Amino acid sequence: MQELTGILLVNLGTPDSPSVPDVRKYLKEFLLDERVIDIPVLQRNVLVRGIIAPFRAPKSAKLYAQIWQETGSPLLYYSKLLREKLQKKLGETYLVELAMRYQNPSIKAGLEKLKNANCKKVIVIPLFPQYSSAANGSVVQKVMELIKNDAVFPAIHFTGSFHHQPLFLKAFVENGKKYIPENYDHILFSFHGLPERQITKALPNANCLSTNCCNVLTEKNQLCYRAQCFETARNIAQALKIPAEKYTVCFQSRLGKTPWIKPYSDKVVEDLAAKGVKRILAFSPAFVADCLETIFEIGVEYDTLFKELGGEKIQLVESLNDSDTFIECLVEMIN
Repeated sequence: MQELTGILLVNLGTPDSPSVPDVRKYLKEFLLDERVIDIPVLQRNVLVRGIIAPFRAPKSAKLYAQIWQETGSPLLYYSKLLREKLQKKLGETYLVELAMRYQNPSIKAGLEKLKNANCKKVIVIPLFPQYSSAANGSVVQKVMELIKNDAVFPAIHFTGSFHHQPLFLKAFVENGKKYIPENYDHILFSFHGLPERQITKALPNANCLSTNCCNVLTEKNQLCYRAQCFETARNIAQALKIPAEKYTVCFQSRLGKTPWIKPYSDKVVEDLAAKGVKRILAFSPAFVADCLETIFEIGVEYDTLFKELGGEKIQLVESLNDSDTFIECLVEMIN
């Protein structure tokens, strides 16, 4: 009897459509996650259901409409391509399924398909290169909640962060080389942000967020999201021979008035424009598939801001999407 290994690729999620009701539904599920907005449940419900979802959904729906393609959500489209190519690469002794932490296709549906196929073991791959409780941790928690009452379930494994994987880094280096980085005045490595409290809560004894605390990955801060982001940027920059003074690590997508990890990407863009920088090449290595945060936030929003302040262009380096090198990276992680 041939043994079958199940692979569950899990990305963050996307609305089913750019309509206001679908965006509102997505925002509620996403922001009501206790690991995303980590405040008491009553406060979280009042904030999300009473303020954020009603007022943010119409605005976000307009943004999603600008990036929506004939094939639908870019994030879902590229994730499907990734699944198909990985399945072909792994062969018939593996069954690869795709899930989104929020909305569709759901983690529940993916797990049921793998279980019904009688997989001997299941490997869950959260597609977030740098580990955070709000992303990777949330996937692990959701999977365990879904299977905890099952009478029987295959052996299950979770992959961790993969910011250090050589083929992951190589894939971003390959994408960056297409734009000839030396032709740009400055390079941005813009990562998704997190509230500062989530960093300090995760590593209370690591002296996080102090001066230069993340500049070197050490035994003490090796599990820190911010430190892993700096390490990712440093490795990509070294491979592309970008000197330290020519690139900046920053963080985007902050929400609300609470302090988020710094420096903020939009403020860095403003500072670079004020210094006379004209051309910026921007990487976003927290994402393995292009989405609202890459296509619109960096490619449109930051580019527009930069031009208004006298800059010429912010060029987005596309994400890994269905990169063959990234497929090889996933195969190595699985093996």
